[in-house]
Amino acid sequence: MTDRPHTPTLDRVHSPADLKGLDDAALRRLADELRAETIASVSRTGGHLGAGLGVVELTVAIHAVFDTPRDKLIWDVSHQSYPHKILT
Repeated sequence: MTDRPHTPTLDRVHSPADLKGLDDAALRRLADELRAETIASVSRTGGHLGAGLGVVELTVAIHAVFDTPRDKLIWDVSHQSYPHKILT
């Protein structure tokens, strides 16, 4: 994959606090775009893809509900943190 995916919602996220103002439809779009960006990033750099893809919706939900980074977030496996790293 050589082209970066179209991610207009993700491009407007500069910190997890930006998710607070998104409605459910925008959060779903964000998850779709985050998944596409995760696939594109891992395709370029290499790494494990499955764990990150498995937590895309979870990552969006956690950041939409909790006050990260004040509320601490610990991932079970570092590969699960790829979507989190993209959002932050």
